[in-house]
Amino acid sequence: MSPAMAVMRRELRSYFVTPVAYVFMVIFMVLSGILTFYVGDFYNRNIADLQPFFVMHPWLYLILVPAVSMRLWAEEAKSGTLELLLTLPINLWQAMLGKFLAAWLFVGLALLLTFPIWITVNYLGSPDNGIIIAGYIGSWLMAGAFLAIGACLSTVTSSQVVAFILTAVVCVLLLLAGQSQVLDFFQGTLPRKLVNGVAHLSMLRHYEAIARGVLDVRDLLYFILTIAAWLAAGVLVLDMKRSH
Repeated sequence: MSPAMAVMRRELRSYFVTPVAYVFMVIFMVLSGILTFYVGDFYNRNIADLQPFFVMHPWLYLILVPAVSMRLWAEEAKSGTLELLLTLPINLWQAMLGKFLAAWLFVGLALLLTFPIWITVNYLGSPDNGIIIAGYIGSWLMAGAFLAIGACLSTVTSSQVVAFILTAVVCVLLLLAGQSQVLDFFQGTLPRKLVNGVAHLSMLRHYEAIARGVLDVRDLLYFILTIAAWLAAGVLVLDMKRSH
């Protein structure tokens, strides 16, 4: 077994030794149902799809995902086990990847447990299940991007609260980057190409495209590169800490 897989198994097991994992999953499923059927006005729309479900995910993740990622490295630093981990014969990339994959699989499991909502929609009508599958893929990729950001930012502090706040702030900035109000604000001060660059940084823009059933390579690459870049930044921070 590779060191990354060993770290992943250790981390994944640690989620379920306390009630926190089960509380998270219950909260996620309950909020998903409430936001879809009530806040999302599912019944009055008279359309058999899961668009209200997926539309709410960015804002749901904005609260719940930083709560998962904040402990990845901040807890290690606070408990004093970070120094021990950094001295072990394990590549920093392997440690980072193992922790990230464990968190991503955990959130993926919570997302998978919302399948009763999918079954309910199929019972009430005849939705395009291909679009729903694309929505789940987009949602999981976005959760991965949030977790990668959180994994990186949790390396810079030993406080889980600070890690939570930093992650939430960065994620909301990336969500809002492509909104017309934000782009209008920069329109008069920045060159057009730079404004377009800001628009392409919008996580919401890429996620919504996938959630509509359009699996564009550019949108998939956006999430993959975002995950890779933030994990790489986190490894750099850990390397700096190990050097000192």
